[in-house]
Parts: sequence; structure tokens; C-alpha cells
Amino acid sequence: MVKVQIIIFDGFDELDAIAPYEVLLKAAVIGADVEAKLVVLGDSLEITAACGLRVQAHAKLELDQKLDVLIVPGGGWVGRAPQGVRSEVERGTIPAAISHLYRNGTVIASVCTGAMLVAAAGLLSSRHAITHHGAIEDLIAKGAEIVKARVVDDGDIITAGGVTSGLDLALWVLERYFEPEIAHKVEMMLEYERRGTVWRRSTP
Repeated sequence: MVKVQIIIFDGFDELDAIAPYEVLLKAAVIGADVEAKLVVLGDSLEITAACGLRVQAHAKLELDQKLDVLIVPGGGWVGRAPQGVRSEVERGTIPAAISHLYRNGTVIASVCTGAMLVAAAGLLSSRHAITHHGAIEDLIAKGAEIVKARVVDDGDIITAGGVTSGLDLALWVLERYFEPEIAHKVEMMLEYERRGTVWRRSTP
């Protein structure tokens, strides 16, 4: 089974997290051996998202578990919202968790400005990545090598640019871990056509 968890926090962008969650659930419905959960780091399972949606997470994030993919949403970075990515970067607990899971073999995937949390974990220096267009200069300042693509797969780190790119990221995860047929079936179920380019680092 491919275990995917999506970490949510106060001020996260709803679509960044819910879009990939639904894509992965649809894949499970049609037979893909994938599990998707919304998780938190704090004591409360209830989170208030950027547009006011109150979301109940499934569980707390367990740092020492065997996890295949952690998806990190964005939210609030460009608009400098009081809650969201900026405040979580300053707090430091989510970047520390990302770093810990990465060292234990988890693939880290970010949507939109979630890339800034991955950068704060120290994982994007000299790595290929993309984020929301309004945060590209900030990501460059963290040492990332920007690739102008919808999804950038740099091996054990995947990033996607823009709010709606969570759909494309999750569909790429399905294709990468299963097969294009699964991803295509989910596209048909959602009546969505993938946008842009998936850039993938070539391997020897």
C-alpha cells in the first residue's frame, strides 16, 4: 500500500489539500492500493483553513511511521496572512517534521507555497522546484533552482506551482506509483484534464 498523508494547519489553502485528497480517494475507489489521510501536528484535530472552512483531520502526524508521501499545502504566503505558511515557517515545527520524515525516506510533495515550508526544512537548496508565481523570488532566495513547469519531480521531492496544481500533483503521484491508466481513470471521474508539464529529473 502507498501511504500518503496531507498535513494541514491553520491558514492552509483549502484547495491545496482537499484537491489531492479527493484525487487519491477516487483512485482507491477504483482499486489503487493507496491510503490518504489528513493529519496535524498540534493537539487539536480541528483546523481552520484560509477561507474559513473548518476541517477535522483524521489523525496526528506520527514522525516515526513508515510513510511513502507527505503532501504539504500552501496558504497565506503571498498575502502575508497572519495564519498560514509564514507563521508555520516562523514556528518551525512543521519544517522540522518535514525534515525528519524526509531523512526517514518519505517523499515530500508540496502544493503552491507549501514549497516555502519545504525550503524552511532545508530541503530545496540546489534542488529543482516550483511554487506559486508570487513566491518564486522567495524560493530562489532559499537556493532552489526554479523550473517553469506545473509539477516538478526531483526524485524524493515533488513540487507543484499554483493553487489548482494540487490536482495535477496528485494525478502525477498516481502515475508515478501505479500506472498512467489509474491517473487517467481518475481524470475521467473528475472530468478534469491535467494542465501544464510534468518535469522529471532524468536518472542515469
